[in-house]
Amino acid sequence: MAVAIVTGSAGLIGAETVRRFTAEGYAVAGIDNDLRAYFFGEEASTRWAVDRLRETCPAYRHFEADIRDLAALEKIFAEFAGEIAVIIHTAAQPSHDWAAREPLTDFGVNAMGTLNLLELTRKHAPEATFAFTSTNKVYGDAPNALPLVERETRWELDPGHPWAEHGIDETMSIDQCKHSVFGASKVAADVMVQEYGRYFGMKTAVFRGGCLTGPGHAGAELHGFLSYLMKCAMTGREYRIFGYGGKQVRDNIHSHDLVSCFLEVARAPRAGEVYNIGGSRHSNCSMQEAIAKCEFITGKRMNTVYVDENRSGDHIWWIGDVRKFQAHYPDWRFTYNIDDILREIYHGFEGRI
Repeated sequence: MAVAIVTGSAGLIGAETVRRFTAEGYAVAGIDNDLRAYFFGEEASTRWAVDRLRETCPAYRHFEADIRDLAALEKIFAEFAGEIAVIIHTAAQPSHDWAAREPLTDFGVNAMGTLNLLELTRKHAPEATFAFTSTNKVYGDAPNALPLVERETRWELDPGHPWAEHGIDETMSIDQCKHSVFGASKVAADVMVQEYGRYFGMKTAVFRGGCLTGPGHAGAELHGFLSYLMKCAMTGREYRIFGYGGKQVRDNIHSHDLVSCFLEVARAPRAGEVYNIGGSRHSNCSMQEAIAKCEFITGKRMNTVYVDENRSGDHIWWIGDVRKFQAHYPDWRFTYNIDDILREIYHGFEGRI
């Protein structure tokens, strides 16, 4: 049986990947040590997701390993050598703010952890496909220099700009801008994944995601935009809006649609590819618009507080152009829009909070 190694297997994208790949007939070796609880507190722990995967996915084996621990990873790769068909690397330290607190931890997880996995793939499974969840934060604050126009509920790109219709494509430079410590560590990983594809000829793919979301997200203030927003809407917890008049725009892609991208790449891999992936023009919203949607779904007024200072390196407007991926994999389609996503998150929380 072909084996898929999934890092961050208890997280939002990792757990969705486990479910989908086991359904496709793969045996899955999941690597996750619940660092999310260390990053964001027990409320963000993913232990419950591990238990659920063990109950529902018989072809899943869980490994409590840290991706910074090369020796621990070596044992896993060596055990499955000869059977490994795909590596889906979703494990990360995902927060701007948290990264600035512990830069060594952030870089260790995001950059060195990725390098460990690439090198073990080259050693034990050089023909396997390696898919990496990077981030749009590799572009730093460069998108903020675009000609943006303030509308009633959102910032928008000037309609005359070439990226206005479909969003920002992969030709935007990632150089000479402010990234945040998190963005910089992800740049290091992103470029290394590309390099293993281009230099060593490995089948690597980089997915520069916008906001990745879905009902499996253990949302916290520092990470998990729509999940945490809906949690606050349902419970009455205070929600802080950081700068830009609450008009900052994000595209949002459901975990199901992103994992469908991984499946496409696993079936027809290429070498050293980079894709912007997110909700694109199909699924996006501003903070103000998302709050209004949550209030409509819950029937409750949200308890919001405005902080007149944006997060350092944060984007004012991000909508990614996904046409390059669609050109390479024309069978791939979106199945969720922003309203579908929010309703599913709401129903996912019912009875849990």
